[in-house]
Amino acid sequence: YHSYSIESSKKIEESKMRKILEKAVFVGVITIFMAFPAMGWDDVGHKITGYIAWQRMSPEVREKVIKILLAAPEDSHIPTFFAGYGSRSLETRRREYFMLMAYWPDIVRDKVFENRFKKYHNGTWHYSNIFWTVKDRSPVPVEGLEPAGLALQKIDDFSKLIRSTATDAEKAIAISWLEHLIGDIHQPLHISAKVSDFNPKGDQGGNLFLLTPKGTPRDKQENLHWFWDSILAAYQPNTKELCDADYLDPIAQEIMRLYPYEKLKDTLAPDKVDIWAKESLEISQKKVFKDIRFFEKPSDKYKKVAFETAQERIALAGYRMAALFNEAFSAPATTTTPAAK
Repeated sequence: YHSYSIESSKKIEESKMRKILEKAVFVGVITIFMAFPAMGWDDVGHKITGYIAWQRMSPEVREKVIKILLAAPEDSHIPTFFAGYGSRSLETRRREYFMLMAYWPDIVRDKVFENRFKKYHNGTWHYSNIFWTVKDRSPVPVEGLEPAGLALQKIDDFSKLIRSTATDAEKAIAISWLEHLIGDIHQPLHISAKVSDFNPKGDQGGNLFLLTPKGTPRDKQENLHWFWDSILAAYQPNTKELCDADYLDPIAQEIMRLYPYEKLKDTLAPDKVDIWAKESLEISQKKVFKDIRFFEKPSDKYKKVAFETAQERIALAGYRMAALFNEAFSAPATTTTPAAK
């Protein structure tokens, strides 16, 4: 792994320490978010995407990204989360902090922190549903339904913002959202809205496609969107209650072994967000809704296909995220003028 500028990191930490200590009470309750259902990949999926991106980011870019995140507005609580990793090495603290920020847009759904919720939560930013249906056994687009979700637009907006003259505080929010949204749109159902007799206005990314028997009480219902969000954790549960480093890091490393950068680099299509979305839509049409029925649990064969598909999508999301940040935050090349003879 890459080395860090320790001296620079100490300066960043010291400048934030006073404010971090003042927020110690908040740090004690940040784990509340773990009890909330996720939007997009669950916390496991988003953190692993962040881990993979971190491995591909240059030391220079890592340094800049962490510095910017620590300059986030106080009411976002983004700087405070860094204090939660004080017992680990600086390298591990930075990586896990970056991984956690990939989940921050879901953390802010917690209404306990009312001001933060009102200012930073944006439910329609997590998806960009494309309407389609099946006709003569083939997927076809559905016209006439209102567009749903702003994920693709916000990725474009935030990609421009981090390259602009915006303040570091503004860029910190953009970085967290980019981490999250790049992961989200690689979850196939964040691009899909299937129209059917059951759901003539679209199934809201599989949220209306129930997998539990008809008549199951609402609080016990499971749907297709939830199934895909949580497939990694369901297939590889943290039964031993391991910390993130012991639980998530090996999963991420295995995904990178199965889907190495060299294998996928020709499909990255940097900044081609429309291509990323098209991939997810095609997977939704060809795999997500294949061999699955309303009110029935997925088969073991279906679960295996879903798990393997999710692994590849998360790998791609991580590599693409790293490519975006490396391009946005790397110093431009300088040209040296030869000395006059």
